[in-house]
Amino acid sequence: MISSIPSIDTIVSPSSATPSLKRRFGSMMYEAMLLFGILFVSGLIFSMLLQQRNALYLRHGQQAWLFLVLTAYFVWCWSHGGQTLAMKTWRLQLVNKDDSAITVKNALIRYLLAWLWFLPGLVVAWALGAHTWMLAIIPVVNFVLWSMTIYLDPQRQFLHDRLAGTKLINMAEIAKPEGKRRWYH
Repeated sequence: MISSIPSIDTIVSPSSATPSLKRRFGSMMYEAMLLFGILFVSGLIFSMLLQQRNALYLRHGQQAWLFLVLTAYFVWCWSHGGQTLAMKTWRLQLVNKDDSAITVKNALIRYLLAWLWFLPGLVVAWALGAHTWMLAIIPVVNFVLWSMTIYLDPQRQFLHDRLAGTKLINMAEIAKPEGKRRWYH
């Protein structure tokens, strides 16, 4: 007997396929590992081209360069399919609120708003003159509070997604086969 594509009854609407917090954090951890490599190679290219012999030499230029590399990576990936490599692995996709594809403008807005995961905590730590453990604890508290913003949204989206007009969907939940019926060969 030949299996068929799942019926329309088995397809879950994208709005009801919000990924769990655990799944999103898994994707973020994987993304961080991938970004380590991207930023390492980008920093190496910067250092070699500008013959940086000391880490403090051209430090702000290198930080600006790495920020631009990150911006290009995320904006390009999100506006060309709605997924980074980590998001593809974890089967997550970024779409607009109306389930349409992300534009470059929306991707850039979301990217800049996503810095709110870290920047407020870092600014507070700097303003308080935090040292040693407080320099780490304050940004971590900011990170935890930002992640809890999903509980303020009925669709469980992060605050930066709500502000940018985007949402994450769990592609693994979009088309589930009925019972144990296999629809792929």
